Amino acid sequence: MPPIPAAELLARIQKGKTIPALLLLGEEPYLRDVCRAQLIEHYVAEASRTWAVSRYSADRGELQAALEQAQTMPMLSPQQIVFIEDGEAIESMNEARRDEAVKLLDAYLSDPAPFTVLVIEAAALDQRMKIGKLLAEHTLVVQVGLGDNANTRLAAAVSLARSLAGERDVQFEKGAAEDLAESVGGDLQRLKTEAEKLAVYVSGKKLIRRADIAALVISEKSTTIWELADLLATRQPKKSLEFLDRLLREGEEPLSMLGAMAWMYRKLIEASEIKGAVNGWQAARALGMAPDRAQLAVENARKMSKPRLLAGLQALQKADDRLKRGSDNARTLMEFLVTQLTAPDARAAGN
Repeated sequence: MPPIPAAELLARIQKGKTIPALLLLGEEPYLRDVCRAQLIEHYVAEASRTWAVSRYSADRGELQAALEQAQTMPMLSPQQIVFIEDGEAIESMNEARRDEAVKLLDAYLSDPAPFTVLVIEAAALDQRMKIGKLLAEHTLVVQVGLGDNANTRLAAAVSLARSLAGERDVQFEKGAAEDLAESVGGDLQRLKTEAEKLAVYVSGKKLIRRADIAALVISEKSTTIWELADLLATRQPKKSLEFLDRLLREGEEPLSMLGAMAWMYRKLIEASEIKGAVNGWQAARALGMAPDRAQLAVENARKMSKPRLLAGLQALQKADDRLKRGSDNARTLMEFLVTQLTAPDARAAGN
């Protein structure tokens, strides 16, 4: 059956007929999480979700266990949802394991359990391979990726920004939603975070202006904070200060930079909790970020000790307080902060 965009999924499930199996296909974590939430909200009562929502991973060899769960009546709920993550891992299995996985899925999809919604997630699938053909034929395919077209990604981000603002009873002035979408580089998860921050900031005025975005949102057009994360993680004070100088000369506001850096450190702390080898897609699921940035977060988090990350976040919070009080020169404060963040662990923790 032909794929549908994520925006159409809610309309499909609200028609009342159970969808036996879905394929969430694409690399955008925010769209995937929205689809997950819609499915859970519609099919499983809140009180039953502990028992009636289960998650498995094809990458961890849990396909058979997932399908066995799908065929088992759920406890205390008329319906259940079974998620199978990392569906793309089936393609990279050796031939024998891959054929067995296709056989198991084919058998289940030919006679799906009436009380189960089976949700398979994959970043991408080769439609020339058996697994891709099987899922395209027997599941509802929901596109949770934005593709490589820059205009398409920008349009989706602008639409989401306006929707999020509307939910909070605020609006964008002309051109402001486009500015926000460009500033976050089409990263929908970060766009959601920034839109919520902006809605709180303008709650009294009910209007998000282009000037508000320029003041509060650090732009991805000229740089990315993950470049700075690498310099801080590897303790390169000279290059970090040069990087800071470039940002300030390009017009980035110190307060918005501090906000972005604090967000970055929180993500680094989350990334430090991820154990084992992970790829960008797996890290994206755990961190709620675009895969390329999630991969960078994991890599940089492993270069920094947990005490150093916590000390860095504390230093950022102190700098934010001082900057808001207006008692310090902004450039001097930012330069001191960068020097502090690239210092040895003991010195950073002591400030």
